Amino acid sequence: MINAEHFLLIGAILLFVAVMAGKVAYRFNAPALLLFLAVGLFFGYDILSFNSPELTQFIGMISLCIILFSGGMDTKFSEIRPILPEGITLATAGVLMTALLLGGFIYLIAPVIGFELSFPLALLLASTISSTDSASVFSILRTRRQGLSENLRPLLELESGSNDPMAYILVILLIKMLGGEGNEEIGIGGAILMFVVQMAVGALIGYLFGRASVWIINKINIDNASLYSVLLLACVFFTFSFTSLIKGNGYLAVYIAGLIVGNNKLVNKRTVTTFFDGITWLFQIIMFLMLGLLVTLEEALQLQTVILGVAAGLFLMLVARPIATFACLAPFRKLSKKARGYISWVGLRGAVPIIFATYPWVAKIEGAEIIFNVVFIMTILSLVIQGTTVSSMAELFGLAYTEKESKFEGALQDKVRSAFTEIAVTEQMLSEGNTLNKVSLPDNTLVVMVCRDGDYFVPKGGAELMMGDKLLILSDRNDELAAHYKEFGVEDIISFK
Repeated sequence: MINAEHFLLIGAILLFVAVMAGKVAYRFNAPALLLFLAVGLFFGYDILSFNSPELTQFIGMISLCIILFSGGMDTKFSEIRPILPEGITLATAGVLMTALLLGGFIYLIAPVIGFELSFPLALLLASTISSTDSASVFSILRTRRQGLSENLRPLLELESGSNDPMAYILVILLIKMLGGEGNEEIGIGGAILMFVVQMAVGALIGYLFGRASVWIINKINIDNASLYSVLLLACVFFTFSFTSLIKGNGYLAVYIAGLIVGNNKLVNKRTVTTFFDGITWLFQIIMFLMLGLLVTLEEALQLQTVILGVAAGLFLMLVARPIATFACLAPFRKLSKKARGYISWVGLRGAVPIIFATYPWVAKIEGAEIIFNVVFIMTILSLVIQGTTVSSMAELFGLAYTEKESKFEGALQDKVRSAFTEIAVTEQMLSEGNTLNKVSLPDNTLVVMVCRDGDYFVPKGGAELMMGDKLLILSDRNDELAAHYKEFGVEDIISFK
């Protein structure tokens, strides 16, 4: 029985090794998430004993909630509005078409390899891996400063962030149709009704709870700014669980809620965004580590399983995904053939399909272990082949350009000596006149913003100042500025970077 100290020690070692692996992956232009998975495989092979699909599924559910919400927060309406129809079509019809094509292929080829799979079971296998993985796409596209023309990056992010709900519904419906443990069998009519209800309820609750979260964050007054992030995290989990309880799609709800929150003004938004960036990476690492620990390599690397996984993976990459992509984008003329070809290639699979593959396992569907191992092989194949060629394929299609890199983004925190201070205007400051240019300040010092009765404006030299105005001052002459504050009779000074 492992004790708490040993558990924390092992967890810390796993996280440290995973982060170092991510650094190596970035240097060699490989998907960091693939190496996180490799770390889990390494520790799970002969060091740690872990075999709990239920716990993995639970951790995966929490991780997906956070990843989808954070992805929604980072997506700007202004960027996705021009490509909204294309993204929604790919996230719904594209997933369904991919699942049908791949399911048919697996059903036909499985007996040749030595597996006897019914068509519903083959379709279930295909459905688990029918959606592109948001964690993989977000991490690869956002950690490489490579721009994509024709608005492709927001389109790919929108598709990957919103197509998991469709795949999830297909998986749950097929498990019910196969009569998995704890699930009542369901017919075609019931499956269609369940699909419509899940999507409609998920979208509605996501929008309403997103609006409610914005209102709560902006109206509640918390002295400790860090607690706003905790409050929003509670809203995320409440949105998912409440939506799921009333038979809606919780994953769709949290993604839409994230879109709403991210595209509205929010108190302490920078703090909240930084918090979610960090916790998203943490749960991505945990999710991939646990999936690596769960896999039994002796079973996954059996010859029959590898052959089926490689054959299905290649068919998915080279046939099913391109056909579904070109068919779904046929009505939309503004995308070039090169852009459509690139979209069909960047159909990365990652942790989400492996998590979905635990659902048949937990439901005790016959053949669930085969599904899990084949999906694992297909995911590795996708990350190795597609994940490592995201940049090179964009250049090959002539769609890549180098994004401008800010010289100040990192320097503002690490290298710039200037500091912000906030003060209130005093009578002594206005003794020479009530305009800004009459206030004596050291060189290399600027009043960058004024707050008056809750309104903010950037002042010019002739701007009038009033008693009670709050000034935001930027200076790299902090000692001289402190002496001026003393002369001005300023007692309350708020300092921050």
